[in-house]
Parts: sequence; structure tokens; C-alpha cells
Amino acid sequence: MARSVIFLVAIFLSFCILSCIAQQQPCTTYKFSNNKQFSSYSDLPVLSSSLYWNYHPLSSRVEVAFRHTGVTGRRWIAWAINPTSGGMIGSQAIVSFQRTDGSLAVYTSPITSYGTRLEQGNLSFPVLELSATNQNNEMIIYASLELHGNISTVNHLWQVGPMSENTLMMHSVAPSSPNVKSMGSLDFLSGRIKATRSSSTTLKNVHGILNTVSWGILMPVGGVIARYLKRFESAGPLWFYLHVSCQLLAYILGGLSGFGTGIFLGIRSHGMEHSCHKIIGIVLFCLATAQVFGGLVRPDKDSKYRPFFNWFHFLAGCSTLILSIFNIYKGFDILHAARFWRLTYSGTILTLLLVTLLLEICTRWCLPITKHSMSNTVDKNTSTVAAVAAMEV
Repeated sequence: MARSVIFLVAIFLSFCILSCIAQQQPCTTYKFSNNKQFSSYSDLPVLSSSLYWNYHPLSSRVEVAFRHTGVTGRRWIAWAINPTSGGMIGSQAIVSFQRTDGSLAVYTSPITSYGTRLEQGNLSFPVLELSATNQNNEMIIYASLELHGNISTVNHLWQVGPMSENTLMMHSVAPSSPNVKSMGSLDFLSGRIKATRSSSTTLKNVHGILNTVSWGILMPVGGVIARYLKRFESAGPLWFYLHVSCQLLAYILGGLSGFGTGIFLGIRSHGMEHSCHKIIGIVLFCLATAQVFGGLVRPDKDSKYRPFFNWFHFLAGCSTLILSIFNIYKGFDILHAARFWRLTYSGTILTLLLVTLLLEICTRWCLPITKHSMSNTVDKNTSTVAAVAAMEV
């Protein structure tokens, strides 16, 4: 009995020890080649990276080591603190890469725009004991930071990107890429790291959704309603209210909200230019504004200017439709949207085209034939009634 109890207790303790080992973060047992030791560490959530540090509260000095593993080719790595916000602009970065001659570059770089080339420059706080290593398929940056003020919690970012000769190339900016998720808040005292989502990425997605729904779906639907539904006499004034509702909603979502978010993104994204997408967006806003407010000065049906207005309204509508579809696909390219979203939108546009074709056939050929047949039937019935009345007389 005693042996059984001891055996069960041993199994239980072994299980507890194995659980602790399994939950222990990988970087706890890591030994640095320069024999540096750090009291705190954290495995970062993306990009196969870890951060080690010693924090001295009295002097606000932090000794850090940023480690990136799985290095199979030449690339650059960077770790940064942003004292002003949680985004990229304003970050104070430390960068390292291997030159073509095999030597290792390590320097500081303040980031002032999204189009940064990570040029060398002084940071907003002193950086001492700066060095780096590249061996055993891993790159490590060492530094000692003297932070301003008695702060223990900071916003930090880390990045990895490709190289072309000795030039640092742009990292991936696709929404699903880990490169757009490599940021968070770091508490040097508690060791807690909280990942955060870039506000600019969220705003870009909102901008894309607003414009896709408004210009890419509501605007074509409104055009189809205006062109075909009014040909059905049973529709009455319903077609007009549906058309106006679609156009106004599209203008509010795309012309005002979508255009506004686009301007805001352009102001925030210093150094990132999408000229074609931006110019088409401005043209679309002008055309949509002319369409919406042009309806307020529409000439009467008997006016000699009405044909000119109708042609302007038709051409402006067609131009808006074509440009909006083109610009939505440009937006997909800019956001590196997944293939699913491209296929979904393409399927929506093809469905609208098919509905338009069927309505064209129905209203141009089927509906006139039906009306002509009904007219002949009415005429025959009228003739028959007249003949019967004459015979009775």
C-alpha cells in the first residue's frame, strides 16, 4: 500500500515538474555568447523574436538584448521604443544588418515617416554600449538606454526585412503579415508585454470597406434600378425612391466617410504615396458630388436643356462606375488583400452584370412584345364589341 502511494505521489510530482518545464518560455535557458545576463525576458508574439532586459528604476536605465532567430539569409532587424505613441511614426529604433563584405552594421535611427529608409541618426535619448552579433542563424542587438523621466512602461516595436546589396528594403505590409502586428506595450518592471493592433491598419480596412460597399456595390445597384426598373409600369414611383436612396447612401459612405478617411490616411502616412489611387478617388468624389447635387437643378421634362442634362447624368454615372471598380482593385493591391476578398468582389460584380444583361433582354425585347400582344388583344376585343353593337342596331 505504501509503495503504491509513493508511486502515485512520484507520478504526480513528475507531472507537475514537466508541466512547469513545458510552460516555461524558451528564452529562459538561453546563454549569450558574450556572457551577458538579464533578469527579465519575454518571447515576442511574432517574427521569431525575443527581448531580454535589466531595468534600473532609480536611473531609468535599461540594458536590452533583442534577439531574432531563424536567420537563413541576409536581412535587417530593428527594435524601437516610441515615447509619443503606439505607432511607427516617432519611434526611436536600433537597426542592425550584415553588409555584403560580411561585416555587421548596428546604429540608431529615428523614424519620422512611413517612407523611412532607416537612415542613421541620433535618438531622443542617449544610447550606450551599442553592439550586435550574427551567428548560429540568429541576430542579436545589444544596447543600454537612458530613458527620460521615471517611466517603466513604454510602447515598443520590432521589425525584420529583406536586403538588396547594402540597402534596407521595405518589409511586408499585408494585413495578415506578422510585420504589421509587431508592436505592443512593455512594462519593464512587471515584464508584461501587451500586443496592440496598429490604428492605421484598422483605419485602412475601414476605408476599404466603406468604399467597396458604396462605390462598388450601392452605386451600380442604383444605376441598374434607374435604368431598368422604371420601365416596368407596375413599379410606379418606387424605382425613383430606391434609386435616390442607393445614390445618397453611396455618397454618404464613399463620398463623405470614405473620402474623409482617405484624406486622413494621406495626412498620417508621410512618405507613402499612392498617386493613381488618390487621383481617381478625388475624381470620383467630384463626379459623385455633381451627380447628387445636380439632381437639385434638373431641368423639367419639356425644357430644351433636359437632353443635355440626361447625357451628362448618364456619362457621369458610367464614368463613376468604371473608375470606382478600377480603384477598388487598386485598393486591394495596396492593402495586399487576400484572394478571398478579390474573388468575393469579382463575384458580386459578375452577378450585377448578369442581372443587368437579363434586365436588358427582358425590358428591350420581352416587355415590348408583351405590350404589343396585349395591345393587339385589346384592339381585337374592341373591334368585336363594336361589331356586335352594330349588328344589334
